[in-house]
Amino acid sequence: MNYKKIILGLTLAVFALIVILETVYMITETEQVVITQFGKPVGDAKVTPGLNLKIPFIQRVNYFEKRFMEWDGDANQVPTKDKKFIYVDTYARWQITDPLQFFKRLTDERGAQSRLADILDGETRDFIANHDLEEVVRSVNRTPVPSGSIGEEVGDTLSDINEGRLRIQERILESSNEKAGDLGIIILDVRIKRLNYVTEVQTQVYERMKSERYRIAEKFRSEGLGEASKINGEKERDLKTIQSEAYRKAEEIRGEADARATAVYAGAYNQSAASRNLYSFMKSMETFEKTFDTTTTIIISTRSELYKYLINISQH
Repeated sequence: MNYKKIILGLTLAVFALIVILETVYMITETEQVVITQFGKPVGDAKVTPGLNLKIPFIQRVNYFEKRFMEWDGDANQVPTKDKKFIYVDTYARWQITDPLQFFKRLTDERGAQSRLADILDGETRDFIANHDLEEVVRSVNRTPVPSGSIGEEVGDTLSDINEGRLRIQERILESSNEKAGDLGIIILDVRIKRLNYVTEVQTQVYERMKSERYRIAEKFRSEGLGEASKINGEKERDLKTIQSEAYRKAEEIRGEADARATAVYAGAYNQSAASRNLYSFMKSMETFEKTFDTTTTIIISTRSELYKYLINISQH
């Protein structure tokens, strides 16, 4: 009998605990709740933190996030107004502002993510398709500042844009919130995370970039050859000038030396007869020394000055 009472008491205690757990629920600071009965919402949403009561086993607690949430879309191929095909990767931040309406329209966060993908992808595609690629890439009008890179064209300018990337993102956000107005959510921010050309266009762009670099390289090569020719020409001209100046100076020195030698010869000739004879003798001896050696045989005229000196030497 005692065992039966104990088992009955434990059963009642467990049942009471289950009833209490099914009756009481808690809401934290980051949560908001919608109570449903047989799948349909009952009453208003609960957004205040604390303990609350519900009918056990009949009513169900549906928790929803109160904080900001993230939507990260897939990269989609989108044509721009100027017929450039690009991949656009976007992301957004959103928040549940009306849990009851959110539950009625979307049920849960998975449904919200799917609906957001439809809205944001569609709006992004529409706005990008209505703008040129330059509008999607750039945000403001500016004048390029030369960086000093090789091949950079002096005076390059960018065409002006009317709206730019930031304004396009703002318009996507405004339009998306209009379409999501009855979903119980608000889209807080939309950003284009990444832009890139599709594979076919990438190849064309790379080939065009390579051609441009080849053109710049050829331009610099031609300019280098022109400068080299100019430098070689200046070198040849300077070399000829130096050689001409050196030849002129050498001729001037040679002329001055010949003039001084002539003056010396003339001065020696105008000396006394003895001096002239001594000078003639010394010059003749110098001629003998430079012209003949011990093995040389010569035939000279008796009228030669050299013969006269040879006779004089042999007699003495």
